[in-house]
Formats: sequence, C-alpha cells, structure tokens
Amino acid sequence: MAGNLLANYVQVYVMLPLDIITVDNKFEKADETRAQLQKLVEAGVDGVMLDVWWGLVEGKAPGVYDWSAYKQVFKLVQEAGLKLQAIMSCHQCGGNVGDVVNIPIPQWVRDIGESNPDIFYTNWRGTRNIEYLTLGVDDQPIFHGRTAIQLYADYMKSFRENMAEFLDAGVIVDIEVGLGPAGEMRYPSYPQSQGWVFPGIGEFICYDKYLEADFKAAATAAGHPEWELPDDAGEYNDTPEKTQFFADNGTYQTEKGKFFLTWYSNKLIKHGDKILDEANKVFLGCRAQLAIKVSGIHWWYRVPNHAAELTAGYYNLDDRDGYRTIAHMLTRHYASMNFTCAEMRDNEQSSEAKSAPEELVQQVLSAGWREGLHVACENALGRYDATAYNTILRNARPQGINKNGPPEHKLYGFTYLRVSDELLKEQNYATFKTFVRRMHANLDYNAQIDPVPPMKRSKPEIPIEEILEVAQPRLEPFPFDKNTDLPV
Repeated sequence: MAGNLLANYVQVYVMLPLDIITVDNKFEKADETRAQLQKLVEAGVDGVMLDVWWGLVEGKAPGVYDWSAYKQVFKLVQEAGLKLQAIMSCHQCGGNVGDVVNIPIPQWVRDIGESNPDIFYTNWRGTRNIEYLTLGVDDQPIFHGRTAIQLYADYMKSFRENMAEFLDAGVIVDIEVGLGPAGEMRYPSYPQSQGWVFPGIGEFICYDKYLEADFKAAATAAGHPEWELPDDAGEYNDTPEKTQFFADNGTYQTEKGKFFLTWYSNKLIKHGDKILDEANKVFLGCRAQLAIKVSGIHWWYRVPNHAAELTAGYYNLDDRDGYRTIAHMLTRHYASMNFTCAEMRDNEQSSEAKSAPEELVQQVLSAGWREGLHVACENALGRYDATAYNTILRNARPQGINKNGPPEHKLYGFTYLRVSDELLKEQNYATFKTFVRRMHANLDYNAQIDPVPPMKRSKPEIPIEEILEVAQPRLEPFPFDKNTDLPV
C-alpha cells in the first residue's frame, strides 16, 4: 500500500530569505540559518530554494566571480541533509512584490548602460528598466566583447565549476534559469518601481533600439515596412477598454496587432530557448534538472483581451494557448516549468480586476502536463492559513490521491515562499507541518523520491512554426476537483 501511495508524494521545498547573503556578498547569518534549516528538517520538507545573485557574485569586475558566501550556505544545506534548488538570478532584487533588499545587476554592466541605455528594457516613453538586460542584446557583443547570453553562460559555467562538490553529491537537484525580471520568463511590463499598481494592464516593453530594429526588419520581411510598434496600448495603470489596442475589436484583433503579438511573444520563447541551450551544455551529465519560472498573471484573465498577460509576453487568448507554446519549447531541454499563484482562490480577488487565478493555474498546469513536462508550483504571496494550503493541495493533485499507484496528474514539486520567523511561530509552524505531511500523501519524508537522472543533451532546436502549432486550438484544461481530498 505505502509503495502505491508513494507515487502520490509531492516534494516540498522552501525558499530561503532574500537577504541570507549581504549586499556585499558575505554570509553572516550562519547560526540563524542553521536553526531555520533544522526547523524545516523537523517539518519534513525535502529541500530549499535559493537565489544565486549575479550582481553579488560577478559584481566587482567582468569575469571575476566570488562564490565564497554561497559555498558556506550550500554547506549548511548539505549538512542539514536537504536538497537544493539553485536559481541563476541574473536580475535585480528590488522593485518587485516582496523585495526586502536591493541587489542590482553588476555595476560594470550598469556602467555600459550609462553610455548605451538601450541595453535595458524600455517602454514607449523611453523609460528604462534596469532590473534585467533587454533580450534585444542577447546576441550583441557589447559587454567587453561578450554578448548577454555569453554573460549568463559564463556565470553558469563558473557556478558549475565552483559548486561541483554539491552537484556531484546530489545536493543541487534543480537549476532554475532566470530569464527576466523577478527571475521569470517575461517582460518587465508591470514595474512597481515605475508606479504600476494592481490591477493595471501594464505596458509593452520593447522600445529599446535593438528590439525596435528587430521588429522593423520582421515587419519589412513580412511585406509591411510601414508597421510600427504599438502606440495605442495605454499606460501601466489603464484598464483594457481605455486603450485602442485592447478595446473590443481593438488593434490586438487586426492583422497588424496579431503580427506584433506573435513577434513579441516569440522573442521571449527564443530568449528562453537560447539560454536553456547554454545551461544544458554547462550542466550536461549533472544529476540536476533545468527549470524556468512562468509568472502568474491572473488579472484581466476573464476578459477576451487578456491584456496583462499580453503585455508580459504571454500571447494567451480564449482561443490561443500562450503557455502550451512555452511548454513545447521546454520539451527540447527536458526542463521543468515552475508556475506561481498556486494558493489563490478566485473569490479572494477583487471583481474589478477580472481575475481568475484558479482557471489560470488549471490552464498552465494542463499545458505542461500535455507536453509531458515536470510541472512545479509556488505560492505568489505569503500565506499561513488552511484555505491557502488546501488550495495548493488541490492543485498538487487535481483529482486527489490514487491508492493504487500514480495519480493521473500531480505536481513534481511545490516551493513555499518563504521561510521566516512568522512561519516558524507555533500555530503557523504546526499548520505548515501538517501541510507538508499532506503533500507527502501522509507518508514520512522520503529522500529516495524522484531520483534525478544525469542531464542529457538538449534535442535539436524546434522550429518556431512547430512551436506555434500547439497554440491552437486551445484545449480544455484537465478536470480539477473543487477541493482536496487531504485537507490540512
């Protein structure tokens, strides 16, 4: 019986604090961290997740990497007997929801931006966003002779060389490849640092000179040299109907609008594809899997234009699956897809936001499962209550426990955001422990679950035309029960 039940076990990871390493790349919280890890072990969790900040490690000079602080943290994780998911965080910490510390991208990279601000994502007003380099410079050798993709690849190579002991020992099981702001594969379409507030639709962010030139070339090749980037899509805090682009029968439904949206979302998919290909070469043979993070943009999901998803780069409409395309690209790299907002219920959202997190989770998880991927989830906001945990449990096994073997669908893992004094308080901690046990199908912690095979070389590149074939028709999601059969 336990053997069959084991197939229902979903691993639980917990994010470590954002400020575990200081802004000058020192680890000064050894005792505190050791105590937190001990509490997590007692709660039965499988492992932890940690941002590995590019801005700290290669902060001083190009090609000069200092891993000493991270090695100390990894050592403590190893001593605690926990597994580790490492995020290759090539973005700035600061300016997004929950950021308590400010870690910019390396100063020497920002210095290049002083004379060439087009290395940064740019909105239609020309406002720059310094959280992450525009994907327009992915192949531009302007960083002391290196392209942006080479910067990321070299960073990962150095990680691989310096963290070999933890990779070889099976401590690091997951390499999450940061692909944009907040480590998510998206455009920085809703920056709080520039005045965005929920539920604004956000803005298209493709007005740096590199992406403008790319769009111009694409439009010309398509026989429309007169087409320009959108100038009618409104501002960060607009509602869709206030704009010409997203209005009923708006620009997004015209030939020109569809061309732009296809180009904009395809650029993001190619960006992820190229960097995952580099990551795959770097970690080839390691017993770790690659993963990416997809953002949970649940506001304006209930309206036909899906405006907030579109500005972020997810070309998702009622008749077009903007997540299945991403999932299909990931199959090439045997990579897993990590999605957020697993704790949210529709009835917790304000009606004006036209938000539907439950349907969005259902759609994205179904898209990943249809492509045969490992799908993982996180919660978007810190929660300690039974309702949130029970929603996560429902999403982890949408049709409940199967006593006779693997359930039809289940999450590969769940990462809880994040460890804190609040989580470890008596009642919160007791509820969390129960939650972990329920995720484990009421079984004891099992270190042997889901062993990770050595990473294989990525398959040949999938042509973008083939990727786009899975966008339509948008299939019905798999059925999800209303509530979990194993509540906390």
